[in-house]
Amino acid sequence: MADRLRPLLRWEAGLILLLIGTIVYGNNASQYFLTSGNVFFILLNVGEVAIMALPLTLIVVTGEIDLSVGAILGLSGVVMGELFMHGHGLWWSMAGALAVGAVAGAFNGLLITRLGLPSLAVTIGTLTLYRGIAQGILPTATIQVSKPPYSDIGVIPIRGTQIPWSFAFFAVLAVIFGVVLHATPLGRRIFAIGAGQEAARFAGIRVRRVKFWLYVLSGLLSGFCGILFTLRFSSARYDSGIGLELFVVTIVLLGGVSIFGGRGTIIGVVLAVLVLGCLQTAMTQALISPQEQNIVIGALLILSVVVPNLPGIYGRARLRWRSIMARRHASEAAEA
Repeated sequence: MADRLRPLLRWEAGLILLLIGTIVYGNNASQYFLTSGNVFFILLNVGEVAIMALPLTLIVVTGEIDLSVGAILGLSGVVMGELFMHGHGLWWSMAGALAVGAVAGAFNGLLITRLGLPSLAVTIGTLTLYRGIAQGILPTATIQVSKPPYSDIGVIPIRGTQIPWSFAFFAVLAVIFGVVLHATPLGRRIFAIGAGQEAARFAGIRVRRVKFWLYVLSGLLSGFCGILFTLRFSSARYDSGIGLELFVVTIVLLGGVSIFGGRGTIIGVVLAVLVLGCLQTAMTQALISPQEQNIVIGALLILSVVVPNLPGIYGRARLRWRSIMARRHASEAAEA
């Protein structure tokens, strides 16, 4: 019986229940919540964030973090806009954006893997650095980037469906990432690194190389999201993507990926994308202010870290309490 109930207690099962509850809340908040047009905008709003969450999932499974994804998106979009404005074709402009994203990710990877710097400090620093470079290239102006039919990608669904192009790209990539992480030797190496880097090295896994290329992949896909973001709004600005890193990290951790590494699933991340997309739209239609929405997102982020680690927290608290009581009994025995 216990074996049969165990799958129902998995984190993903909880996410399914949370998704159902979010849909019920959204349907009560607005009669238009479950309409096809609204579903299109729900998926559209999380498209770029969802794509960036996939490589970040692999990075977090290894026990690292990347907080510069939103800044790389903004920088890549600015480079794309600048190239397009100066007469380069749209395809060359998009190639430039991808190249910038990959180079930015490689820079993160070199600082973390070669110099041994902590990923949290590095990516907070490069977040500011890349955003500053974008602002230096394009201080105040907005560059118009419009070339049909490519500029319709962000506003028109795939023909015959209500699925936006960005979410379709995410769905394809999610399948690829799921196969790689859960059914290939590379995926097993990634989990092994997160479970224990020293043990992984002794097992012959090239830890630094794997981490480096994961950061390159994160930068490349952030650059791809910069392209999608620019096409969606038909413009490029230096502040594009500000604050998106909060949503990306929330999706990854809400999806059940352990912040300490070594545990997580792509299906959990996909469910977290749907939960966050539905929740944001439902709160907006319920006329909840952006500030209050940030409170909810922040609370979800904290719960995503605390809840999976409650057994460990409880165990440490019990050990500490036993130690305190043992010292107290020893002191009382000595006084007697």
